[in-house]
Amino acid sequence: MNLPASFSVEHVERYHRIIQEWLEVSCHYDLLLWLQGEMQHYLPHEIMLAAWGDFEADVVCHDVVSALLEVRSENSDARALLPLLQGLFRRWLQLDRTPYALGSGEYGFLMEERVLQCPLGGALQGMHSMLVHGISDKRGQHDCLYVMFSSSRNISPSSMDVVGILLPYIDAAFGRIDPPPRNNRRIPIPLNLEEDGFSPREIAIMEWIRMGKTVSETAAILEVSTFTVKNCLLDLFQKLHAAGRSQVMPTAEKTSPNNK
Repeated sequence: MNLPASFSVEHVERYHRIIQEWLEVSCHYDLLLWLQGEMQHYLPHEIMLAAWGDFEADVVCHDVVSALLEVRSENSDARALLPLLQGLFRRWLQLDRTPYALGSGEYGFLMEERVLQCPLGGALQGMHSMLVHGISDKRGQHDCLYVMFSSSRNISPSSMDVVGILLPYIDAAFGRIDPPPRNNRRIPIPLNLEEDGFSPREIAIMEWIRMGKTVSETAAILEVSTFTVKNCLLDLFQKLHAAGRSQVMPTAEKTSPNNK
């Protein structure tokens, strides 16, 4: 991590604590505590919205981290969020993948009624600024966008300076945890999986995830890395035109891998 030469001893020590705490993030609750801790000194926000996938192909998954009541991933709709995320992503590309800030009107970020009828949509009315930046995952061949909503009316220049330093750690922390369950619309899985071009590995991963196994558990069962499982899931979502893991559901009862 390259820190500005002008950073004081206090800043260096704070950065050190942030990285030490980052090493301990292993679940969604850990992530919330980490983001709400000393990270707030550099990137103050009430809502962190993470999105990843293929924004042009309308295949985007999302995660929401916030201490605000009921503002959770499972209470939001990926399809309803898609227009907002695509607009922010296109602006990021237009700015040559550099961080940018946006302010809201007097009444916060008012979304169209048809877009965000959920606790997140209500909470955004109390937010007055957002900081946006992203990361391109070359190995996973997808983009990750991070949006930090704040009730403050201004994003400080220091936040703009450090977001590029801290975002790789934030991205790695999100990548280490299993996404929470979704309440999104579920896309049926075709019954003749092999005939439809799904590989044996994809079918196995789909079966275990369908039965409620986490990414880590699925990786252990199949003796592959979690990286392999996550990449495979992204491919599956693209093939099924799904927006999240909870959409991977069968059209009929199927036999489990260990109960044939």
